[in-house]
Amino acid sequence: MATIDRLVRATNQHDLESMAACFSEDYHNETPAHPARGFRGRAQVRRNWEQIFAFVPDIHVEVLRSAATGDTVWTEWEMRGRRRDGKPHWTRGVIVFGVDGDVIRWARFYVEPVDESETTVDDFIREQVVRQ
Repeated sequence: MATIDRLVRATNQHDLESMAACFSEDYHNETPAHPARGFRGRAQVRRNWEQIFAFVPDIHVEVLRSAATGDTVWTEWEMRGRRRDGKPHWTRGVIVFGVDGDVIRWARFYVEPVDESETTVDDFIREQVVRQ
């Protein structure tokens, strides 16, 4: 968990270099619900967060729950802030990390924007079945 704690601290301090240093050069990110969003490399992590810090200047992240087994760390995240256009930025989800020593080698990313609509589970199921 020390590596994840360091990542959270660097993110909340908006310290791009310290944050990027939490990831291995050959880091591999998978986003199973959106396969085309997967990527490789620390440089892409840096580019992603450079944009996030620029467009959500007050972003704050929190790990709500976590569990570690060997070199795998399961984490539940909440990320909040206000975008430059004044609209809220709010995401939640799970990130499963593969940690090797003091760097993150891989992650499976299941974080999505929070849907604040009044869509119920019944509405959602009907939408999914009809859309298929």
